[in-house]
Amino acid sequence: MARQMRLSERHVALLRREMTDPGPQLGDGFRPATDEDYAQIVAEMLATRPEGPFWLFGYGSLIWKPETAFEVAEQAVARGWHRRFCLGWDYRYRGSLDTPGIMLALDRGGQCRGMVYRLPEAGLEAELHKLIRREMSMVPSAFPWRFIDVVAVDGPRRALTFAMNRNSGRYIAGLSDEALAEILATAVGFRGSMAEYLFSTTAKLEELGIHDKNLWRLQELVAERIDAAYPADREV
Repeated sequence: MARQMRLSERHVALLRREMTDPGPQLGDGFRPATDEDYAQIVAEMLATRPEGPFWLFGYGSLIWKPETAFEVAEQAVARGWHRRFCLGWDYRYRGSLDTPGIMLALDRGGQCRGMVYRLPEAGLEAELHKLIRREMSMVPSAFPWRFIDVVAVDGPRRALTFAMNRNSGRYIAGLSDEALAEILATAVGFRGSMAEYLFSTTAKLEELGIHDKNLWRLQELVAERIDAAYPADREV
């Protein structure tokens, strides 16, 4: 029997806001990425790609909202990495200056079960441009691209992914589940709320038969906090 999430679409609706894009919100040492930056990154990806098909490993929003076309999608495990809310602070997409958000990234240690996508060779460069423009808005990137080893059902893959740079000033560590839940229950940006991001990621993982115990606990804590902040009979 499928587990019943406590965090629901109703909770997500309670946090829905009409907001305009405030534009880049840059910290010290960062600048907006340019077309030249994107072109250089895609060229480097293509120049250093492993032999064989081009694979992309998704562990967060790429699982429920893939950015690129793909020909094959498979579950895979990345050993030595785990998904974690450690990429801060988001003052634009799913957070604001008043309610900053914190995003998922791959962090060192443990293991992460996600999805690998085989990208089509035809139009590959254009697909990578779409991907990098979604994943990177500033330079230097706090979670730069890299190729990692993953294991799919029928064997190993070498796949492109985005992993946290622990030396970045945007690396957030040491938050308790309770402190993190407070952030995820309140942060809203022009693309939506952190609660929506958590709901969509956890729900899709469960649909795929992937139970992430850390995200599961967080969705319960976030739902609890939203319930406490809004009357149960509020219209949405």
